[in-house]
Amino acid sequence: MLPIVNKPIIQYLVEECVNAGITDIILVTQVGQSAMEDYFDNNIGLEYILGEKGKKAHLKIIKDIPKLANFIYIRQKKNLPYGNGTPLLVVKNLIDDNEAFAYLFGDDLVKSKTPGIKQLIDSYYKYKPAAVLGVQKTPWEEVHKYATVKYKNIKKDFNIEEIVEKAPKEKAPSNMAQFGRFIFTYSVINEAEKTPLGLGQELWVADILNRLAQKGKRVVAQPIEGRWITTGDPLNYMKASVEYTLDRKDIGNDFKKYLKNLKLND
Repeated sequence: MLPIVNKPIIQYLVEECVNAGITDIILVTQVGQSAMEDYFDNNIGLEYILGEKGKKAHLKIIKDIPKLANFIYIRQKKNLPYGNGTPLLVVKNLIDDNEAFAYLFGDDLVKSKTPGIKQLIDSYYKYKPAAVLGVQKTPWEEVHKYATVKYKNIKKDFNIEEIVEKAPKEKAPSNMAQFGRFIFTYSVINEAEKTPLGLGQELWVADILNRLAQKGKRVVAQPIEGRWITTGDPLNYMKASVEYTLDRKDIGNDFKKYLKNLKLND
């Protein structure tokens, strides 16, 4: 729910999905995250106040938010393990066993002409794999921060042998870093239920996908056109805020002038 300019990060993710043609959004929340559920609902009190004050533009923005998609909310219970793969267990009864679905981490943004998740959808229909994950080339000096993929034969296709978590550049299989965009089939959920807990006693998406690849299932690591921006730490969050502010037609130029005139102390 942290804002980038005037929208919470989660709304950018929802809009990316909607622009890719997705109409149903499942939000997996925990205790204390009711603000996320409230955000995408109608706020009658605020709508009344804005209407009374004649702020039509602001009123339209507020009224349009719940219309973005059909939202389904489900809580992650305390009996389940932590981990970025745990929401797969939470939603297993909401997904048909013959349908593919998009899976997004809440702290990754993608700036691109074609929505990042749409690029993965296209890859899924092209290759019909068990899973597609988004990857992007990252500087070798930074590969130790991310999970990187080992391709079977990158010149032939984008199938992978494995995902290697945060290896130093001397041991990293590539500099193609995984980030929080995926297309999964139900086989990923089935495998998640069988996957032992990994580092920190957490359920990791990388472990689930590695098991599928080891069993001979096709797992595609699709390079994304555009730019991946993470917001998971203070520095990158501030960088994202600056970039998205510069993109704004209403305030971008003024903000650019401010940055140019900013006197920085060494």
